[in-house]
Amino acid sequence: MKRRKFVLYFSLLIGSFIFPIFTIKKSNPFNFLSQNKKIPLEKLRFAVTDVQGLADLKRDYDPFKNELEKVLNIPVELFPVDNYTQAATALQANTLDLVLAGPSEYVVINTRTNSQPLLAINRPYYYSIIVVPTNSKIKTLTDLKGKTIAMLKIGSTSGHLGPTNMLINDGLNPQTDYQVKMLGREGSLEALKKGEVDAWAGPFIDYERFLRTEKISEKDFLILQKSPLLPSDVLMIGSHIKPEITNQIKTAIMNHQEELIKALATPVANEKFKVSTFITAKDSDYDLIRNVYKAMGEGVFFEAENK
Repeated sequence: MKRRKFVLYFSLLIGSFIFPIFTIKKSNPFNFLSQNKKIPLEKLRFAVTDVQGLADLKRDYDPFKNELEKVLNIPVELFPVDNYTQAATALQANTLDLVLAGPSEYVVINTRTNSQPLLAINRPYYYSIIVVPTNSKIKTLTDLKGKTIAMLKIGSTSGHLGPTNMLINDGLNPQTDYQVKMLGREGSLEALKKGEVDAWAGPFIDYERFLRTEKISEKDFLILQKSPLLPSDVLMIGSHIKPEITNQIKTAIMNHQEELIKALATPVANEKFKVSTFITAKDSDYDLIRNVYKAMGEGVFFEAENK
């Protein structure tokens, strides 16, 4: 009997020590620190090719930067660049680690550096359209021969290259068969509304926003053609980052993409990413960009430069 009591008391005594230990571990408010494995880098320097100046970069990408710090468990430093050329130079000099680039910028940077695509950011509504007034005699893309088309800016994937690809596929030569006026995001649609151009070509989401803000009926315009889904924006990583670290970063982003996409799309300027996802980036998806530049007589633009 005494031996049984001893065993019972001893068990209770051990249990009184073990139970609090497990309880404390379960309720430890600092456990979140161990959920994300620390990436073995002192910091990650991050740039965006189409945002100039640190103030604008902070305004549009601070939420993403802060979430990325949590996910990677390292400091992330915003690195302003004036353009894709400066981003490429910084990647080559190993002073920049991660770059968010548009499809066109990706192709140029890929040509000029050894940087690799880490992940692409898919946008389900990312395609171009070509529009004319409903009362126009233009009813097909081939009718645009000899006409004037308003577009956004040179090199814009959805506002220049995507539409140009559609016109090329319908047999029009971008060097001789029509005239392009690069009028920017607001000016190009306004020119169509005023009848200053024969057609407008650009992103579908810009067209939808224009109809809403100007309170114009879609019956006033005819969409001649819609492009296939355009190539995605790309997160590029410098070649100086070791492959095993690159894989860690890629895995961490994929595992936390819901939080990262939400942070990325929070600023008004980035609403285009609201229903995006991170996907595998395939270089062949960007051949459309290369082919359009060649058709425009700008193939030399993508010749490798001292990689």
